[in-house]
Amino acid sequence: LVLLWLVAFSECIVIIPLMKVNVMQETASGKNLLNNFLKEHAYRLPQISSRNSNITSVSLEKFYHLIYIGNITIGTPPQEFRVIFDTGSSFLWVPSISCSSSACYTHNTFKYKESSTYRKMKKRFRMTYGSGRVKGYIAYDTVRIGDLVITEQPFGLSLKTYGLDWTPFDGILGLNHPGKSHTGIIPIFDNMMKQGAISEPVFAFYLSKNNERDSVLMLGGVDTAYYKGLLHWVPVTQPGDWRIHIEHISMKGKVIGCSGGCEAVLDTGTASIRGPTSLVNTIHRLIRARSQGSEYYVSCRTINTLPSLIFTISGIGYPLTAQDYTLQESQGRCYTSIKGGTEMQHYGERWVLSTVFLRVYFSVFDRGNNRIGLAPAV
Repeated sequence: LVLLWLVAFSECIVIIPLMKVNVMQETASGKNLLNNFLKEHAYRLPQISSRNSNITSVSLEKFYHLIYIGNITIGTPPQEFRVIFDTGSSFLWVPSISCSSSACYTHNTFKYKESSTYRKMKKRFRMTYGSGRVKGYIAYDTVRIGDLVITEQPFGLSLKTYGLDWTPFDGILGLNHPGKSHTGIIPIFDNMMKQGAISEPVFAFYLSKNNERDSVLMLGGVDTAYYKGLLHWVPVTQPGDWRIHIEHISMKGKVIGCSGGCEAVLDTGTASIRGPTSLVNTIHRLIRARSQGSEYYVSCRTINTLPSLIFTISGIGYPLTAQDYTLQESQGRCYTSIKGGTEMQHYGERWVLSTVFLRVYFSVFDRGNNRIGLAPAV
């Protein structure tokens, strides 16, 4: 009976393969193709407007270093798109075939006239990300994620995108709560629950550190083969957001952040650990990192001797080694994946635990109990 239950339980989990992409490498290879297109079709490309009134801001620093993307389809018959599955936002959008921005000529676009289940709304949307902005209109159609079918899902079709020309993904699929939906429409995970597409209101991420094992998104359950030991559950500090409490952050045995406790967001759409600039500068001084442009570099020869950055959450220390929080450029230089700037968007001390953290720790997002489970990834 136990064996039968385990088999039945495993069949309820939908596992979506994710591809790890180094954006800086992939985007460089696409520039010649787009530059040639711009020369041939310059008359068709609009001028970028500087007007950005009524644009909703999403506090995400995206599109740098390593990101994870997966495939979905929209429409009948299905049209495929590569998207970021993003716990920092709640909205799904992809480019429309009617989009006139240069970025849309290098990405898959939705051909709405070819979908028999497409239905347009009059409502429009505008969103701003750390590296670009998008605007367009909202429509309804059938969305498929692996074997899951979600009907009548509202989503955005972008008509103009700015600053996203070189991204290796077509759109973004938000997995945050409805309260974080800046368009006021029901997020796709809520529709999964409402339509009974998943057996449990949970999803989980395994983000691989190397190419030996595939990264995956799990929907509707958790596969224990992807983590070691027990899941430690952390309550969200405020229902409606994937935010948790951190007791303190330490390095070399000293507290260097969250000395009185602070909040952190677990964000699969951000590629760098983020925190207040002054505290990030303290970390860089401790590891003797040198600034050059927007990056901080360390000697690749010293990485094995650099101290770990430890986040203490619910009494448990979650260390990131220097191998975890640094990356190596194609030229061979090593730089950190720790950036400042959260003080520009939030009052008080706020950190973003990004894919840098989530590559080391398997994460479960439990909507039913408003909590997040963490365990060392295999």
